Amino acid sequence: MAKVGLFFGTQTGNTKTLAEQIQASLGGDAIVEIYDISNASKDDFAAYDCLIIGCPTWNIGEMQSDWDGFYEEELDQIDFSGKKVAYFGPGDQIGYSDNFQDAMGILEEKIASLGGTTVGHWPTEGYDLNLQRL
Repeated sequence: MAKVGLFFGTQTGNTKTLAEQIQASLGGDAIVEIYDISNASKDDFAAYDCLIIGCPTWNIGEMQSDWDGFYEEELDQIDFSGKKVAYFGPGDQIGYSDNFQDAMGILEEKIASLGGTTVGHWPTEGYDLNLQRL
């Protein structure tokens, strides 16, 4: 089985905790290698055909600061062709229904434009959201 690269950014530690839980549920570090995006390089992505991207939505619809820097400086230099990519992130659907999970959408849009194939879509039923942007 091919290893999975899980890349996350965290502001308060919640996304790191989720990354570790995902890693454990998928079989541990023998299957999933975790990278904090603040310490990752564009070259770290090359080893994986399957990726999991974790990013909280911060402030009002923004990416977490480490992802924001990586997005601006390195993301465009990665060829995601042939890579399957899943996304996760914590968020507040009640207080921020207008931009709940926007950071995931920003990253997904860019990574898909660079050749990544998005997998693992999740339904919006059961959430209290303003879906005008979807």
